[in-house]
Amino acid sequence: MSTENMGTGSTKLAEHPDIVAMGARYERAAETPTAQAADALTVLAGLFVALSPWIVGFTESAVAINNLVIGLAIAGLGAGFAFAYERTHRLTWVCPLLGVWTIIAHWVMSGIDTTTGMLLSNIIGGAAVVVLGLAAMLPMMTARRSAR
Repeated sequence: MSTENMGTGSTKLAEHPDIVAMGARYERAAETPTAQAADALTVLAGLFVALSPWIVGFTESAVAINNLVIGLAIAGLGAGFAFAYERTHRLTWVCPLLGVWTIIAHWVMSGIDTTTGMLLSNIIGGAAVVVLGLAAMLPMMTARRSAR
């Protein structure tokens, strides 16, 4: 598939004025202190979810592997939002879903003996990821509204 504009044949799609303007809006939105704080805290929340089995002490559970994988994914998304928001803004909806999964994982997975520490760490970590994921979505929503 060609990235050239059909009308002129010489302008690349990436250089189209609308695409450039949209990228600039998302870049400005990502540069706000609120967006930067949300991105940094998303990385930290993801690392907490990933490390919580070893912090709280439920390493002998399938939830530990789940938390490690999901937490690293959340941290990776947060880092992507911080470093390349204009290219990763379409993935912001994934963080709240991963946060909800973190909250309900120990109830959904079969054969899990839950402990109070496991429940609390997953609920608190998951809720933080949901809130921070929604906060990461705000710059995208405000950038869209300002474009109208």
